[in-house]
Amino acid sequence: MACDKMTFMASETLQASAAMQDLRQRYDDVGPEQADVVIALGGDGFMLSVLHETRHLSLPIYGMNQGTVGFLMNRFTLDDLPHRLQAAQRAVVHPLTMTALDAAGAEHQAIAINEVSVFRETRQAAKIRIAIDGQVRLDELVCDGVLIATPAGSTAYNLSAHGPIIPLEANILGLTPISAFRPRRWRGALLPASAQVRFEVLEPDKRPVSVVADNQEIRTVVRIDVAEDRGSELHLLFDPEHNLEERILNEQFIP
Repeated sequence: MACDKMTFMASETLQASAAMQDLRQRYDDVGPEQADVVIALGGDGFMLSVLHETRHLSLPIYGMNQGTVGFLMNRFTLDDLPHRLQAAQRAVVHPLTMTALDAAGAEHQAIAINEVSVFRETRQAAKIRIAIDGQVRLDELVCDGVLIATPAGSTAYNLSAHGPIIPLEANILGLTPISAFRPRRWRGALLPASAQVRFEVLEPDKRPVSVVADNQEIRTVVRIDVAEDRGSELHLLFDPEHNLEERILNEQFIP
């Protein structure tokens, strides 16, 4: 891939800012509009922000870890960055599109790269009906919430909620309950990437619900439609010895 023109973006931590300054002393920063690749310095949360911020530019993102987890990041080093970019392997991520209808009748749209999460707003458990491709699959889920995750997002909140880890090439979405009360034994489902998912909030006045698409929240919603946007591609770059597919596979064998 072309990697002669780089631009650098860093999280607000002192560590990430210092790393960016060190890199700019070695390599030219041509700015996002002229760059072939974005170098993101931070953790997984910052990578998510960069993907959203640069989505309109259609640039590949090469992350270097200056955060806590760094699942989506490569190791940080100042040396030989052009060669690392030339050798990097590309992973394609398709975001989710979400359309939510609130109690006032207003429609809201958002994009999610990791997941779309539905949450109860009060002490009352949420009651949610789930339909897949127009067919009701779960008439009433009593829960703290429910989420639908992309493969890239399956190792984030989805994993914390005991959802499955999904390889990037699986063309599958993860549907995972959050503290389900009824049906108690339901642990979620794996859906084809083409699935059209609808969450319908039951008793919304008594049991208000909010929805979050990555970091965008809409409160007091009554209906949420989610689908994968196959026409939109986001590109992440990984060092060959530590690519994302390997990380996803390895994560499933960590005790």
